Amino acid sequence: MEIRFKELGEILVDELNEDGFWTGELSSSALGVAVSVAALHFHNSKENRKEIQRGLNWLKHNMNSDGSYGDTPESPGNISTSLLVFAAIHLYSSNDEALQQLETNIASYLMLSGIDIHSDKIADAILAHYKKDYTFSVPILSMCALCGIPEKHAFRKIPQLPFELALIPRSFYRLLNLSVVSYAIPALIAVGIVIFKKKKAGRLARWIRRGAEKKALHILEKSMPESGGFLEAIPLTAFVALSLVNAEQKSSKVVVKGIAFLKRTQRPDGGWPIDVDLSTWVSTLSIKALGSKKEEILSEAQQTKITDHLKSVQIKTVHPFNGTSPGGWGWTNYSGSVPDCDDTPGAILALLSLDKPENVKTEIIHGAMWLLRLQNKDGGFPTFSRGWGKLPFDQSCADLTGHAFLASATILNIYNEEIPGSQKRQLQKSLFKALAYLQKHQRKNGSWSALWFGNQHTPDHENPVYGTARILCYLNDALPYLDEKYNLFQRAQSMIASGERFLVDVQNSNGSWGGDKNVSGTIEETSLAISALQKNEFGALRDHGFVWLDHYFETHGLIPSPIGLYFASLWYDEKMYPLTAYLEALRRCIR
Repeated sequence: MEIRFKELGEILVDELNEDGFWTGELSSSALGVAVSVAALHFHNSKENRKEIQRGLNWLKHNMNSDGSYGDTPESPGNISTSLLVFAAIHLYSSNDEALQQLETNIASYLMLSGIDIHSDKIADAILAHYKKDYTFSVPILSMCALCGIPEKHAFRKIPQLPFELALIPRSFYRLLNLSVVSYAIPALIAVGIVIFKKKKAGRLARWIRRGAEKKALHILEKSMPESGGFLEAIPLTAFVALSLVNAEQKSSKVVVKGIAFLKRTQRPDGGWPIDVDLSTWVSTLSIKALGSKKEEILSEAQQTKITDHLKSVQIKTVHPFNGTSPGGWGWTNYSGSVPDCDDTPGAILALLSLDKPENVKTEIIHGAMWLLRLQNKDGGFPTFSRGWGKLPFDQSCADLTGHAFLASATILNIYNEEIPGSQKRQLQKSLFKALAYLQKHQRKNGSWSALWFGNQHTPDHENPVYGTARILCYLNDALPYLDEKYNLFQRAQSMIASGERFLVDVQNSNGSWGGDKNVSGTIEETSLAISALQKNEFGALRDHGFVWLDHYFETHGLIPSPIGLYFASLWYDEKMYPLTAYLEALRRCIR
């Protein structure tokens, strides 16, 4: 075990860049490629010919055997990505036999899935698939319509996104009951405007929206990051760009910078990921994985560089994208990153692991206050914005709540004598509320679901193994800091015992864990489950898991599995996930 830990530790150090952080690598995305190709086409097909052709070539080489496209090259096909790819290649298929064959294959797959690409019932199928959440369905249908899919009256059935509501102050957004998630406001504006331009509407609605258009575009421009990529996300930026070009805004700053962002982020093989990178997230996962054994792997100089980097990427001003207050961390060092409730606890805990408490106190306390302001009334923590509750994406969730709980408990323990009484009481109250939320949302079988990490092979695409394993680790790590007289310790122990029983029950016969019972195992999920089962009584189960891990690693290497649930059922995998999860499991089990 020690030998394997050092072996993987060397791999981890090799991935560390000279600037003191890990960048990782997200999988390429057929969806990202399709939407980017369409955006570049509508912007200037001649000027962007090279990038478009490379993107089309990537699509030619990454179709599934059944004629479909999934969100990663290793993903099963889905109707959304397949439909978007069909729309993109339709722009160029008339003079390319290979693309014509792709069209035929995709159309056959979609027909078997109940979608006729020549029928206006496409809109009915996509809207039914995403239900009340228009975050993804309306942009998909709008791009298809702009690409001529289906040919007649394509915009007739597409719901109008109320872009005029963007004129209302941000503080009221959560009260509007919007049908898009909190961080999709750029799509609400850009896609809403192009639908307004292309779709018939009543005289009053047109008068209102005509008056709101210029102001909404100004709001969109103000929220655009210096990098040109909204949230550093390729699909979101591409949807915005292609919509505005078709809304007669080709020369706008948003389009110019967005197209430059797309051209800059294309990979040498023609692909695009869904996001530039998750550098802050994978860096904090790396420090978490090494834990108390980090000195065996990282030099003092390397640790100092990582510390300095994490300090430098803390958000220190009101964020222009969503108006959130300073103090949090986003997932990457690029300007489009927005602070969130997984990276902020991750960065807090990483800094406390890397440096002396007095050296990082300012950053830690600011981060703690940011978390306090984010907590919802139900005691749970959402991802980005407090109080948005209509769509599941914006609601409180268990895995983020567990992460924030551990960060707050650690801060209270370390800075107990230094935190002012009012802040201390706020943090204590936050712990009570968070633990109550976790208790309420633990399922009868002992599991918790995770918001941002699903499994493509479970019937509902949830990943209770990930959610449960992560929360058990958070609670176990927090136990030494919980005051028994307030009953927090006993309540946490009770939840831990129930969660452990769930993980024991869903281990596969070969020793691995997948997303749920009888789901094929992965390095990520198996490692996380091992990390969560640390009591002596689980020694045999852990050993069985390590046998599977070692065999899989020696046979296949550190191959990442699609595990992330992002946006609206948009999957990805990340190069660093299996490495950091495996290392953490080894570190926790080395005595």
